[in-house]
Amino acid sequence: MNVDYVARRARIAPALGLTDEIFLVGAGDPLAKPEISDAMLPFIAHQEYYYLTGLADASGGIIAYDPASGWISFVPTVTETEQIWEGRQQLPGEPLAKFPAWLGARAGRRVVMLGAPVAGVRSDAARTAAVRAAYQHARRPKELAEINLMRRCASATTAGYAAIQSLLRPGVSERRLQIELEAEYFRHGAQVTGYDSIIGSGPNAAVFHGAPSARVAQAGEFILIDSGAQLDRYVIDVTRTYIAGEPSAFQRDLYQNVLNAEWRAIDRCRPGAEWRDIHFGAAVDLIDGLITMGLMKGSATSLIEQEAHMLFFPHGIGHMLGLGVRDASGLEPGRTKDPRPCLASLRQDLIVRAGYIVTIEPGLYFIPALLNDPVRRKKYRDCVNWPLADKCLGLGGVRLEDNLLITATAPENLTAAIPKTLIPA
Repeated sequence: MNVDYVARRARIAPALGLTDEIFLVGAGDPLAKPEISDAMLPFIAHQEYYYLTGLADASGGIIAYDPASGWISFVPTVTETEQIWEGRQQLPGEPLAKFPAWLGARAGRRVVMLGAPVAGVRSDAARTAAVRAAYQHARRPKELAEINLMRRCASATTAGYAAIQSLLRPGVSERRLQIELEAEYFRHGAQVTGYDSIIGSGPNAAVFHGAPSARVAQAGEFILIDSGAQLDRYVIDVTRTYIAGEPSAFQRDLYQNVLNAEWRAIDRCRPGAEWRDIHFGAAVDLIDGLITMGLMKGSATSLIEQEAHMLFFPHGIGHMLGLGVRDASGLEPGRTKDPRPCLASLRQDLIVRAGYIVTIEPGLYFIPALLNDPVRRKKYRDCVNWPLADKCLGLGGVRLEDNLLITATAPENLTAAIPKTLIPA
């Protein structure tokens, strides 16, 4: 990725609100595999460290900032053994052994520490929390290099989804789809997947983080795929739902309901919009659809006020995306978490701004743990057509998810090239 990290650090420093505090960000340390061997788990530098340095392999590394003297990077010294066995090269920066003396020369000043903890260093908890919030907010607008990298991720992801269209038929296993999908990502430049691919057929389509299994899709079942490619730690996060064979009229209506809600939510993603409003707007659209389908009773607004919508739409409308899934999600500066149960899974509460990249992912599901709960059945006995809901248990669910770059006008859909058709292309 063609990032000017010196310029990035120069941009970030004033946004941190530091006075005379020492600012440290740790990369973290490697972990041994849980077995008797000298092998280590793959090292992943802490996101807050990587953003400022671009150093993926600097285990133990520290990026430090003193408002009086500027930035300095301390990196581990590569050993001869590491050169022989792993082919490691020395990273640019000061030897990590010099860090204690550098910090000691600044004794008595408060320390703000992000990233992974630095052994033997104590930080000011209150100032660290405040600076982390400021740092997170400053990272939200994406730089051109980040946007271009995510376009490449989207291209690889598009190729993966295109490659599996002919396989989306009765008899295909979730595992087979995973293999072919991810292999195509790699053929188109992806290094890894952005997260563990989620692939569920039939009832598994209602398991939010379900791992692909040997289960085989039956005729007339939904197949939900939530997956995306990763390049240089930047990810794409896409969901599509298909049908194995021919859909029923109910399945068509359910899919169209989610698709309509997604279209409307995408259109609401304009600078100045409140994320909560986008979320609740999607909830109204989804519940209006369920009322039309005869599954829920009453008005959408009333049902949402009662939190009855969470029976079928229990998650948030989306999150930030970039350097990892949910990159820099969270709260607008100065806000506290809304305590309402219906917002427990809303990943962010902020004002949408140009340069943000967000996901929009409405969904409707038939989740036995929710719909079979006697407390919920009693509470919402007049809100749901329960005989119809019972017939739908085992149907799974529908989710559609795209990745949007917020612009000064209409959002740009980075994943628009991945078709949204219930019946595979």
